Amino acid sequence: MSESREAARERARELRAEHRKRDRRRRFGITVGVIGGILVAGLVITLVFITSARPATRGPQNMQSDGLKIGEGFTAVRTPALAIGDSPVASEPNPSDVVDIQIYYDYLCPNCGAFEERNGDQLREWIENNAATVEYHPIAVFTAKSAGTQYSLRAANAVACVAELSPDQFFAYHEALFADQPEENTPGYDDDELLAIAKAAGVEHLGNVEKCIDTQRFRVWVNEATQRALAGPIPGTEVASIASTPTIIVNGEEFKYTTAFDPNEFAQFVARAAGQSFSDNPTPTPTPTTTATPAP
Repeated sequence: MSESREAARERARELRAEHRKRDRRRRFGITVGVIGGILVAGLVITLVFITSARPATRGPQNMQSDGLKIGEGFTAVRTPALAIGDSPVASEPNPSDVVDIQIYYDYLCPNCGAFEERNGDQLREWIENNAATVEYHPIAVFTAKSAGTQYSLRAANAVACVAELSPDQFFAYHEALFADQPEENTPGYDDDELLAIAKAAGVEHLGNVEKCIDTQRFRVWVNEATQRALAGPIPGTEVASIASTPTIIVNGEEFKYTTAFDPNEFAQFVARAAGQSFSDNPTPTPTPTTTATPAP
Protein backbone atom coordinates (compact mmCIF):
# COMPACT_ATOMS: atom_id res chain seq x y z
CA MET A 1 0.00 0.00 0.00
CA SER A 2 2.70 2.50 1.03
CA GLU A 3 4.92 1.57 -1.92
CA SER A 4 2.14 2.10 -4.46
CA ARG A 5 1.22 5.38 -2.75
CA GLU A 6 4.82 6.64 -2.97
CA ALA A 7 5.02 5.53 -6.60
CA ALA A 8 1.84 7.44 -7.35
CA ARG A 9 3.19 10.55 -5.65
CA GLU A 10 6.48 10.34 -7.53
CA ARG A 11 4.63 9.93 -10.82
CA ALA A 12 2.49 12.94 -9.96
CA ARG A 13 5.60 15.02 -9.33
CA GLU A 14 7.08 13.97 -12.67
CA LEU A 15 3.88 14.91 -14.43
CA ARG A 16 3.85 18.30 -12.75
CA ALA A 17 7.41 18.97 -13.98
CA GLU A 18 6.29 18.11 -17.50
CA HIS A 19 3.33 20.42 -17.02
CA ARG A 20 5.55 23.34 -16.07
CA LYS A 21 7.55 22.94 -19.29
CA ARG A 22 4.34 22.85 -21.30
CA ASP A 23 3.02 25.88 -19.46
CA ARG A 24 6.06 27.91 -20.51
CA ARG A 25 5.56 26.88 -24.13
CA ARG A 26 1.87 27.64 -23.83
CA ARG A 27 2.50 31.17 -22.53
CA PHE A 28 4.82 31.85 -25.44
CA GLY A 29 2.22 30.58 -27.88
CA ILE A 30 -0.41 32.88 -26.39
CA THR A 31 1.74 35.95 -26.99
CA VAL A 32 1.91 35.21 -30.73
CA GLY A 33 -1.50 33.62 -31.23
CA VAL A 34 -4.20 36.00 -30.09
CA ILE A 35 -6.48 35.14 -32.97
CA GLY A 36 -6.01 31.44 -32.36
CA GLY A 37 -6.81 32.01 -28.71
CA ILE A 38 -10.08 33.67 -29.63
CA LEU A 39 -10.97 30.73 -31.85
CA VAL A 40 -10.11 28.27 -29.09
CA ALA A 41 -12.23 30.22 -26.62
CA GLY A 42 -15.13 30.04 -29.04
CA LEU A 43 -14.60 26.29 -29.35
CA VAL A 44 -14.57 25.85 -25.57
CA ILE A 45 -17.84 27.77 -25.29
CA THR A 46 -19.35 25.59 -27.99
CA LEU A 47 -18.18 22.40 -26.28
CA VAL A 48 -19.55 23.57 -22.95
CA PHE A 49 -22.89 24.26 -24.60
CA ILE A 50 -22.95 20.86 -26.29
CA THR A 51 -21.88 18.87 -23.23
CA SER A 52 -24.26 20.76 -20.95
CA ALA A 53 -27.07 19.46 -23.14
CA ARG A 54 -26.14 15.84 -22.43
CA PRO A 55 -29.01 13.77 -21.07
CA ALA A 56 -29.14 12.91 -17.40
CA THR A 57 -27.25 9.76 -16.42
CA ARG A 58 -27.05 7.59 -13.34
CA GLY A 59 -24.35 8.18 -10.79
CA PRO A 60 -21.30 5.95 -10.32
CA GLN A 61 -21.72 2.71 -8.45
CA ASN A 62 -20.66 2.85 -4.79
CA MET A 63 -21.58 6.55 -4.60
CA GLN A 64 -25.29 6.45 -3.79
CA SER A 65 -24.65 9.18 -1.21
CA ASP A 66 -22.80 11.31 -3.82
CA GLY A 67 -19.66 10.15 -2.03
CA LEU A 68 -17.50 7.06 -1.57
CA LYS A 69 -17.02 5.72 1.95
CA ILE A 70 -13.61 4.25 2.80
CA GLY A 71 -13.24 1.96 5.80
CA GLU A 72 -10.81 -0.43 7.45
CA GLY A 73 -8.18 -1.76 5.06
CA PHE A 74 -8.88 1.22 2.78
CA THR A 75 -11.72 -0.74 1.23
CA ALA A 76 -14.74 1.01 -0.23
CA VAL A 77 -18.27 0.45 1.01
CA ARG A 78 -20.30 -0.90 -1.91
CA THR A 79 -23.63 0.71 -2.77
CA PRO A 80 -25.89 0.83 -5.80
CA ALA A 81 -25.58 3.70 -8.23
CA LEU A 82 -27.77 6.75 -7.69
CA ALA A 83 -30.59 6.45 -10.21
CA ILE A 84 -31.55 9.26 -12.55
CA GLY A 85 -33.73 11.79 -10.75
CA ASP A 86 -33.15 10.30 -7.29
CA SER A 87 -31.83 12.18 -4.29
CA PRO A 88 -28.62 10.96 -2.63
CA VAL A 89 -29.05 8.44 0.15
CA ALA A 90 -27.10 8.84 3.39
CA SER A 91 -24.63 6.02 4.02
CA GLU A 92 -25.43 3.40 6.61
CA PRO A 93 -24.46 4.59 10.13
CA ASN A 94 -21.18 3.40 11.57
CA PRO A 95 -20.90 1.35 14.76
CA SER A 96 -20.75 3.66 17.76
CA ASP A 97 -17.01 3.09 18.15
CA VAL A 98 -16.17 4.23 14.60
CA VAL A 99 -16.24 7.95 13.83
CA ASP A 100 -17.98 9.04 10.61
CA ILE A 101 -16.02 11.71 8.70
CA GLN A 102 -17.29 13.20 5.46
CA ILE A 103 -15.28 15.60 3.31
CA TYR A 104 -16.42 17.67 0.33
CA TYR A 105 -13.44 18.35 -1.93
CA ASP A 106 -12.58 20.11 -5.18
CA TYR A 107 -9.34 18.72 -6.61
CA LEU A 108 -8.17 22.19 -7.69
CA CYS A 109 -9.13 23.92 -4.44
CA PRO A 110 -5.98 25.25 -2.68
CA ASN A 111 -7.56 24.96 0.77
CA CYS A 112 -8.46 21.35 0.03
CA GLY A 113 -4.81 20.69 -0.81
CA ALA A 114 -3.69 22.39 2.41
CA PHE A 115 -6.12 20.33 4.49
CA GLU A 116 -5.01 17.13 2.81
CA GLU A 117 -1.33 17.95 3.27
CA ARG A 118 -1.71 18.66 6.99
CA ASN A 119 -4.36 16.11 7.93
CA GLY A 120 -3.97 13.31 5.40
CA ASP A 121 -1.61 11.25 7.54
CA GLN A 122 -3.93 11.12 10.54
CA LEU A 123 -6.94 10.42 8.32
CA ARG A 124 -5.02 7.47 6.91
CA GLU A 125 -4.09 6.29 10.41
CA TRP A 126 -7.69 6.49 11.66
CA ILE A 127 -8.95 4.50 8.68
CA GLU A 128 -6.19 1.93 9.07
CA ASN A 129 -6.99 1.47 12.76
CA ASN A 130 -10.74 1.32 12.15
CA ALA A 131 -11.18 4.36 14.38
CA ALA A 132 -12.99 6.23 11.59
CA THR A 133 -14.39 5.94 8.11
CA VAL A 134 -13.88 8.78 5.64
CA GLU A 135 -16.46 9.47 2.97
CA TYR A 136 -15.11 11.49 0.04
CA HIS A 137 -17.49 13.72 -1.92
CA PRO A 138 -15.88 15.12 -5.08
CA ILE A 139 -17.49 18.32 -6.36
CA ALA A 140 -16.47 20.85 -9.01
CA VAL A 141 -16.69 24.47 -7.92
CA PHE A 142 -13.34 25.57 -9.41
CA THR A 143 -14.16 24.41 -12.94
CA ALA A 144 -13.72 27.90 -14.40
CA LYS A 145 -10.32 28.35 -12.73
CA SER A 146 -8.17 26.03 -14.86
CA ALA A 147 -7.37 28.05 -18.00
CA GLY A 148 -10.31 26.61 -19.90
CA THR A 149 -9.58 22.90 -19.33
CA GLN A 150 -12.33 22.34 -16.73
CA TYR A 151 -9.89 20.44 -14.56
CA SER A 152 -12.10 20.36 -11.46
CA LEU A 153 -14.89 18.69 -13.39
CA ARG A 154 -12.56 16.27 -15.19
CA ALA A 155 -10.77 15.28 -11.97
CA ALA A 156 -14.08 14.68 -10.19
CA ASN A 157 -15.22 12.58 -13.15
CA ALA A 158 -11.96 10.59 -13.01
CA VAL A 159 -12.34 9.74 -9.31
CA ALA A 160 -15.97 8.78 -9.97
CA CYS A 161 -14.71 6.41 -12.67
CA VAL A 162 -12.31 4.84 -10.16
CA ALA A 163 -15.05 4.67 -7.52
CA GLU A 164 -17.14 2.54 -9.87
CA LEU A 165 -14.49 0.44 -11.57
CA SER A 166 -11.72 0.07 -8.96
CA PRO A 167 -13.20 1.28 -5.66
CA ASP A 168 -10.63 -0.23 -3.31
CA GLN A 169 -7.92 1.82 -5.05
CA PHE A 170 -9.91 5.06 -4.69
CA PHE A 171 -8.05 6.15 -1.54
CA ALA A 172 -4.63 5.77 -3.18
CA TYR A 173 -5.82 7.67 -6.26
CA HIS A 174 -7.27 10.45 -4.13
CA GLU A 175 -3.96 10.82 -2.28
CA ALA A 176 -1.98 10.83 -5.53
CA LEU A 177 -4.08 13.62 -7.05
CA PHE A 178 -3.26 15.79 -4.06
CA ALA A 179 0.39 14.67 -3.80
CA ASP A 180 1.45 17.40 -6.23
CA GLN A 181 -1.79 19.30 -6.69
CA PRO A 182 -2.05 21.60 -9.72
CA GLU A 183 -2.22 25.28 -8.87
CA GLU A 184 -5.37 27.31 -9.28
CA ASN A 185 -5.62 29.07 -12.68
CA THR A 186 -3.39 26.49 -14.37
CA PRO A 187 -4.62 23.81 -16.80
CA GLY A 188 -4.19 20.99 -14.28
CA TYR A 189 -3.56 17.42 -15.39
CA ASP A 190 -4.82 16.40 -18.81
CA ASP A 191 -6.78 13.18 -19.27
CA ASP A 192 -3.72 11.11 -20.16
CA GLU A 193 -2.03 12.27 -16.98
CA LEU A 194 -5.12 11.51 -14.88
CA LEU A 195 -4.93 7.97 -16.26
CA ALA A 196 -1.16 7.71 -15.69
CA ILE A 197 -1.62 8.74 -12.05
CA ALA A 198 -4.36 6.12 -11.72
CA LYS A 199 -2.01 3.46 -13.06
CA ALA A 200 0.75 4.50 -10.65
CA ALA A 201 -1.78 4.37 -7.78
CA GLY A 202 -2.56 0.73 -8.57
CA VAL A 203 -6.01 1.35 -10.09
CA GLU A 204 -7.37 -1.75 -11.80
CA HIS A 205 -9.38 -2.20 -15.02
CA LEU A 206 -7.41 0.60 -16.65
CA GLY A 207 -8.94 0.07 -20.09
CA ASN A 208 -12.41 0.75 -18.76
CA VAL A 209 -11.15 3.59 -16.57
CA GLU A 210 -9.48 5.18 -19.59
CA LYS A 211 -12.71 5.04 -21.59
CA CYS A 212 -14.65 6.47 -18.65
CA ILE A 213 -12.21 9.37 -18.32
CA ASP A 214 -12.01 10.06 -22.05
CA THR A 215 -15.78 10.13 -22.52
CA GLN A 216 -16.38 11.99 -19.25
CA ARG A 217 -18.88 9.30 -18.37
CA PHE A 218 -19.95 10.99 -15.12
CA ARG A 219 -19.70 14.63 -16.19
CA VAL A 220 -23.42 15.23 -15.80
CA TRP A 221 -23.46 13.49 -12.42
CA VAL A 222 -20.54 15.66 -11.20
CA ASN A 223 -22.45 18.83 -12.11
CA GLU A 224 -25.63 17.54 -10.50
CA ALA A 225 -23.83 16.37 -7.33
CA THR A 226 -22.16 19.77 -7.08
CA GLN A 227 -25.49 21.56 -7.34
CA ARG A 228 -27.03 19.21 -4.77
CA ALA A 229 -24.19 19.92 -2.35
CA LEU A 230 -24.46 23.69 -2.82
CA ALA A 231 -28.25 23.67 -2.48
CA GLY A 232 -28.43 21.19 0.40
CA PRO A 233 -29.49 19.74 2.67
CA ILE A 234 -26.68 17.25 3.25
CA PRO A 235 -28.27 13.84 3.97
CA GLY A 236 -27.73 12.35 7.41
CA THR A 237 -26.06 15.46 8.85
CA GLU A 238 -26.85 18.72 10.59
CA VAL A 239 -25.33 20.68 7.68
CA ALA A 240 -27.74 22.76 5.59
CA SER A 241 -25.51 23.00 2.51
CA ILE A 242 -21.92 23.20 1.34
CA ALA A 243 -20.74 26.81 1.43
CA SER A 244 -17.02 26.26 0.77
CA THR A 245 -14.41 23.60 0.13
CA PRO A 246 -13.24 21.72 1.95
CA THR A 247 -16.27 21.10 4.11
CA ILE A 248 -15.53 18.53 6.81
CA ILE A 249 -18.38 16.86 8.70
CA VAL A 250 -17.74 14.65 11.74
CA ASN A 251 -20.58 12.50 13.10
CA GLY A 252 -23.02 14.82 11.34
CA GLU A 253 -21.53 18.09 12.66
CA GLU A 254 -19.47 20.50 10.56
CA PHE A 255 -15.88 21.13 11.64
CA LYS A 256 -15.54 24.93 11.79
CA TYR A 257 -11.79 25.28 11.41
CA THR A 258 -10.32 28.48 12.80
CA THR A 259 -6.63 27.99 12.02
CA ALA A 260 -4.70 26.83 8.97
CA PHE A 261 -6.08 23.27 9.13
CA ASP A 262 -4.09 22.54 12.28
CA PRO A 263 -4.13 18.74 12.64
CA ASN A 264 -4.24 19.00 16.42
CA GLU A 265 -7.34 21.18 16.27
CA PHE A 266 -8.99 18.73 13.91
CA ALA A 267 -7.98 15.71 16.01
CA GLN A 268 -9.45 17.33 19.12
CA PHE A 269 -12.72 18.00 17.30
CA VAL A 270 -12.86 14.38 16.15
CA ALA A 271 -12.06 13.13 19.64
CA ARG A 272 -14.91 15.22 21.09
CA ALA A 273 -17.27 13.85 18.45
CA ALA A 274 -16.13 10.32 19.28
CA GLY A 275 -16.66 10.99 22.98
CA GLN A 276 -20.18 12.22 22.38
CA SER A 277 -20.94 9.12 20.33
CA PHE A 278 -19.55 6.98 23.14
CA SER A 279 -21.71 8.71 25.76
CA ASP A 280 -24.79 8.21 23.60
CA ASN A 281 -24.12 4.50 23.12
CA PRO A 282 -21.23 3.30 25.33
CA THR A 283 -19.05 0.56 23.89
CA PRO A 284 -15.28 0.08 23.89
CA THR A 285 -13.93 2.50 21.30
CA PRO A 286 -10.59 2.98 19.49
CA THR A 287 -11.13 6.74 19.38
CA PRO A 288 -8.72 8.92 17.41
CA THR A 289 -5.95 10.38 19.52
CA THR A 290 -5.20 14.08 19.74
CA THR A 291 -1.48 13.61 19.27
CA ALA A 292 -1.48 14.62 15.63
CA THR A 293 1.50 15.86 13.69
CA PRO A 294 1.92 19.61 14.32
CA ALA A 295 1.08 21.95 11.47
CA PRO A 296 4.10 23.26 9.59
